[in-house]
Amino acid sequence: MQAFLLDIEGTTTPVEFVFQVLFPYAREHVRQFLESHCGGSGVLKDIDHLRNEYSASARQNQNLPAWIDEPPQRRIESAVAYVHWLMDRDDKSTALKSLQGKIWEEGYRSGELRSQVYPDVPPAFARWRKLNIGIWIFSSGSVLAQKLLFANTTEGDLNPFIRGNFDTTTGPKKDAGSYQRIAASMTLPAPEVLFVSDVVAELDAAHLAGMETRLCVRPGRPQPDSSSHPIIHTFEEILP
Repeated sequence: MQAFLLDIEGTTTPVEFVFQVLFPYAREHVRQFLESHCGGSGVLKDIDHLRNEYSASARQNQNLPAWIDEPPQRRIESAVAYVHWLMDRDDKSTALKSLQGKIWEEGYRSGELRSQVYPDVPPAFARWRKLNIGIWIFSSGSVLAQKLLFANTTEGDLNPFIRGNFDTTTGPKKDAGSYQRIAASMTLPAPEVLFVSDVVAELDAAHLAGMETRLCVRPGRPQPDSSSHPIIHTFEEILP
């Protein structure tokens, strides 16, 4: 095995940190952030992408909050309402994830946020690097959000261990094509890549693409009665 591809939520990082710390922080600060940064090109692009996603959802007759583009303040209010609507559904919207990453960046910079990883993660990263096994991350959170999380852990900056990051701009996490593109980006045959996640549908897609898989079941998470993917509980159980 030449590379490990890792999910974040429920795999390297407790689900509770994501849902009880990161998501509430983004929800609480989204209005203030948009009002303060709506003139920046990156934030304007996020709002435009949210508007495009909104229009596509509206064509599917989903029960959406109203979106009004003018005056500018109403556009911000519409974006905030739509962001809340997406978050209520734990939607993996690429535009939402991009915006959340920018909001979290301010939180990490101010010291309000400090990220968590499971205690077996840092030593595993160090061990795998000594074995010359590449570590990549694939998460629905934006690449920016991923790098911020690993840069600001209570165990220090873990980014030096990570060779690369992938998010949903590569493709959906439950689509086998996404994993084929990732393997191609790594310039590795898919069977030389091990994907680790706590979501069976993601593992099914990676397996269909030819990757090795492990189902990560962390403490406090439901233990499946059976699984078509080998089960691990800590990274200590992952052998090269």
